Amino acid sequence: MTLENVAQEIHEMDENIVLIYAFNGTGKTQLSVAYKDRTKAENDGQHVGVYYNAYSEDLFAWDNDEENDGANIKLNISPSSLNRFHSFLYDDAEAVTRKMAPYNPKFRFELKPFDDLEKGIESISFYSEEDEDQPIKISRGEERIFVWCFFLALLDVDGWADIQDSHIFIDDPVSSLDDHNIFLTADTLFELIEQNYKKKRIVITTHHIGLFSMLAKRLTKGEQSGRYTNLTGLRILKRVDDQVVLEAPQRNVFLYHLHLLQVLNEARGNQLYTYHFGLLRQLLESVSSFLGVGRTGYALSKIGVENVDNVMQVINAHSHKSVYYDQTEMMSEHEVSLFTDIFNKLVESFPFQYAA
Repeated sequence: MTLENVAQEIHEMDENIVLIYAFNGTGKTQLSVAYKDRTKAENDGQHVGVYYNAYSEDLFAWDNDEENDGANIKLNISPSSLNRFHSFLYDDAEAVTRKMAPYNPKFRFELKPFDDLEKGIESISFYSEEDEDQPIKISRGEERIFVWCFFLALLDVDGWADIQDSHIFIDDPVSSLDDHNIFLTADTLFELIEQNYKKKRIVITTHHIGLFSMLAKRLTKGEQSGRYTNLTGLRILKRVDDQVVLEAPQRNVFLYHLHLLQVLNEARGNQLYTYHFGLLRQLLESVSSFLGVGRTGYALSKIGVENVDNVMQVINAHSHKSVYYDQTEMMSEHEVSLFTDIFNKLVESFPFQYAA
């Protein structure tokens, strides 16, 4: 099967929410292009949806201003069909800031338009919180977050996503992100689904098993899954020899619990933050489900944790969504001790094989 065939298969799916895990090297980005070409062919060559992929990210490139030792370093935006919508973001720069708020950025930015604003935004300058005069170069991860949030803000602009409203195709918005920011990006994607799933198809591809599993669980087994389950199609894209194959995952088995174990084990050896309790809760939920009981507290009692109700209060308090937004909230000594005790008992009781 070719990518064009896969695009056709996705196009013919009944589900409005399509979540695809794609192994490295399978051609995820080219699949988004094939899907674009397939849907344009039915509309006299005109776009009917909007896309976020590697090509979207490639529109942003650094001008390091090496001749002046970086005195005017900036992130340039290459001209594209989106430039005509940039004026709306320039008029409301807070639109991007609002999208970035969950990531708790440590920089501020300034949008710099062309002399003719109708041509859009030419570049972005970034500044540290300590020095508001000297432009800086932000990290690769921070850059990816900014570009993603820039795209999310554009989705709210009248005249683009509301006209090209057949579908939204998102390809891997988590490159160069650490696990906490991937967790937050899963939230932004879920909000995007909530806002749009009744009106248009949403296709999300990713190479990240954690992101795939988080979204899959929330859409098919989460508290609000009732409205999404029958509208969600889960697929795995594989490359076999020179062909690609789109398969449904067998028995809805995901390896997210192993990913969580690895993330939490690494954090335990470096620095624990309160949001890790949220990840720990998800791991305990997976164990409880495996044991055939839907209560997280059952998993705690099974591994020998005492005062289960009190421990669950701590875990639940730090699993609230707003806590995830504060990256700097480190665990107290008591919380570290509690977390470590639960984690150690868990891996002793259930010796999962994961990469330490």
